[in-house]
Amino acid sequence: MWLGKFLDLEEDLEKLRSKIKDEVFNNIKKNRLTPLEFTIIESIFNSQKISGYDLIRILNDHFAGTWKAQSGTIYPILSKLKKNGFLKIERVKSDIGPIKKVYSLTEVGEELLKVRVNKNYYDQLKFIENFLVELSSVYIHSFTIEEQNEKLIEIQAALNGTFKNVKKNIPPTLEFKTICGGCGAEIGREVVYCPQCGESLFAKIENEQYVEKNNV
Repeated sequence: MWLGKFLDLEEDLEKLRSKIKDEVFNNIKKNRLTPLEFTIIESIFNSQKISGYDLIRILNDHFAGTWKAQSGTIYPILSKLKKNGFLKIERVKSDIGPIKKVYSLTEVGEELLKVRVNKNYYDQLKFIENFLVELSSVYIHSFTIEEQNEKLIEIQAALNGTFKNVKKNIPPTLEFKTICGGCGAEIGREVVYCPQCGESLFAKIENEQYVEKNNV
């Protein structure tokens, strides 16, 4: 989750206007985004195209129980982001069900995301580092003195596992590729919903994580 009450995009928009034709900015009707709106845009970027249902599941995985995304909150935000020029919607025919709406970023929405992340990546990384140190310190000191050394070792192991997963899940190359199990299409980024045939990839991802976690 990004910090701050709002993310001001005015400076980013000015930078992009020199690179992108002015007419593509005509639909951008908002120059500030809430942290949740920006997190949604980030999630859609990493999925390329995604249904609202699968986006909610991804967000709940993202927040890991600290906050629950619900349709009554997410769908109005998606509508607002589309209205304000950040998203586009298309209807995709699925071989396994009815036609579904999938969301993707507009050209400006994608470029704004890249500019913002590029400018703030290391600041956000430092914030995460500071947060983990403070959180871990409070957690360890919530136990008795006799237990604290044991908890310190436990936390160090947990953090090592976390960083290992982070490095593993970051794409090792500049190309994002995954293959849909339903139609065999090669998809540009890892997604949970195939834009070609409608096959849900979320269950496959969850199953792989379960197998790895339980060494099945």
